[in-house]
This record gives sequence, structure tokens and C-alpha cells, in this order.
Amino acid sequence: GARHLSYTGPVSREGTGRTALVTGASAGIGRAFAELLAERGYDLVITARRRDRLDAVAEVLSSRGVSVLVEPADLADPAAPGRLADWVRDRGLHIDVLINNAGYGVPGSYVKSTWEVHADFLRVMVVAVSELTHRLLPGMIERRWGRILNVASLAAFIPPSAGHTLYAASKAYLVRFSEALALEVGQHGVHVTAVCPGFTLSEFHDVTGTRGQVSQLPAYMWMDAASVAREGYDAVMAGSPVHVTGAVNRTLATLARVLPQQLVRAIVRRNASKFRKT
Repeated sequence: GARHLSYTGPVSREGTGRTALVTGASAGIGRAFAELLAERGYDLVITARRRDRLDAVAEVLSSRGVSVLVEPADLADPAAPGRLADWVRDRGLHIDVLINNAGYGVPGSYVKSTWEVHADFLRVMVVAVSELTHRLLPGMIERRWGRILNVASLAAFIPPSAGHTLYAASKAYLVRFSEALALEVGQHGVHVTAVCPGFTLSEFHDVTGTRGQVSQLPAYMWMDAASVAREGYDAVMAGSPVHVTGAVNRTLATLARVLPQQLVRAIVRRNASKFRKT
């Protein structure tokens, strides 16, 4: 798209001439990533399920002097990642930065939801991330520059509580996947990072129906989406394979690792009602 060269922002425009794809870009952390990348000069391809919301985001971001293309996709559809990659290729675009952010939670006990609900969840949280990465990575390796950011969670490090059965498991997968891939592609100029936020001010808790529970948590437990995006971006640029956002969350992740697991599980079980709806 046409660039407005008169733009003088407070940050460097190191993304100029590069393109980023952000999934789940219509709200929350995904939108915060899209805003940060636009500010840094990256052209954008943004995707989520609803076109109207994407169009609204695109309108705001286009004013930053970058090209913003919208392509709605439901990543629960097994054909969606392939279609998205083809759509990008057909437009002659190269994706230099991939932000795998799309995600949600399925509250309630494992058997309360149908298998179809869980299968959709796994396709969005695990399969689509793996497939989009697999399809877009060869181009990054070829160009000897790429950044892949997988939005995981503090939940990957803390023994899970009842309810949201597959959530922590899917996030733990993203952490291990990112670590292994970072080792494979680092020498090709490609950085891979799992960014692990804790409680983030976004729509996530409204969608999962846990807003009431999590609002009991103290203010210091929360981070805003823009701070999460900023820390995640800095981590992937620095080549750090795993980054837990916020000092409080880093402390919790460390404690979960060093304390006896039985004790950690007991603490989680006792406090689960504050942030889980079972």
C-alpha cells in the first residue's frame, strides 16, 4: 500500500517493507500486536472470524501509513490454514512475521462438552498454529529472516485445575513446539518465541464466562494487552524462545517450577474457584 512518509512516530519503523500476519486480530492481545506492528511500520494481514470487526481494526491501523489486508477465517475449519496461506501467496505477499494468537477457552468439565467442541478447540489452538507455521516457515528460511510468535500462557507452567481441561495442555504444547522450532531455525535468521501472558485485560474472560471469578483477583495480577504485545515483540526480536510477561507472572512460573509439585497442585486446587468456572 501507499506509504505516508510524513509519519513521524515515537518508535523506529524497522518493519518497513515487511509483512506480518496476525490471527485473532480483532480484539485483545491479537489487536494489540496488530497495533504495535503497524506502529513499527509492518504491513499487515489480519484475520479472525468476523469481517466487520476486522474492517474496524483495519480502518484504524491504515491511518498509521501501512497496508492492512483483511481475510476472515475460522481456524476451526480444517481447510482454513491452507486457504489462508494460499490467499497470501496468490497476492504475491511474503509473510515475515507470524503471530499465532487466535484462541479461546472451553469452560466446564471435559465430558460436559461434545467431542466436536473439543476437536474445534484443538484445531484452533494446536493444529492451525502448527500448520500455518509449517506453510509460512519455508519462505522465512529462504529469505533468511523471520519472526514467529506463538501466544501461549502462564497456564503452561502451572498445574491445571478442574475445568478448561485442554487449555493448559494446548499452551504447554505451544511452549515445547516453540522451543524445538527455535533450535531448528535459529541459524536461518528465524526467531521463534512462545509468549506466556498471565491474566490480561481482554474479552477472553467474558467469552469464557469467567469474568466474575477473575475480577476477584488483585490488580497487580493483571497486565494490559499492549504491554503483553510489547514484551512479546521484544522477546522474539531478541531471539528468546520462551517469555513469561510481567514480573509477577515470572515469579509464579518460577515458584511453580521449584516448589514441590504436590504443594503447587494443592495451592491451585484451593484457589481454582477464583479463576475457573467448572
